[in-house]
Amino acid sequence: MGLSSRSAVAIHALTMLARWGDRSLTSAEIADSLASNPVLVRRILGSLRDAGLVWSTEGRGGGWSLARAPREITLYDAYTAVEAGPILSRHPHPPSDACEVGRHMQALLEAEFRDAERAMEERLGRTTIAHLLRQVLDREREVALQNR
Repeated sequence: MGLSSRSAVAIHALTMLARWGDRSLTSAEIADSLASNPVLVRRILGSLRDAGLVWSTEGRGGGWSLARAPREITLYDAYTAVEAGPILSRHPHPPSDACEVGRHMQALLEAEFRDAERAMEERLGRTTIAHLLRQVLDREREVALQNR
């Protein structure tokens, strides 16, 4: 299975929760920022909860909050919480052994794809939600200065 939009939704939600860390956010509030559906957001948040990245409270004043400090949550943590399987899709069935390309392609691609996936995992593991939040706030300050 290839990469879906679940990672982007999860990272967006985690960054929102970090931004308003002093209060819980509802799935509807997060969905508004994503211009998305609260049901989709709740599914993603459920996976993040199962991974120990967020927690929720029910009832009046309830909502979602980070379970760990933003500096302790990497983009790779978010990715692994919501994505299943390898990033790059493999052959759906073994290629033909009767073909010189087919005979070798699966093994060659497996090595290339594995290296590419490791590089992505390492890169996502270097960026934290705190780092993204800093970038959001910096960009917001720039916009405010430009609009003066």
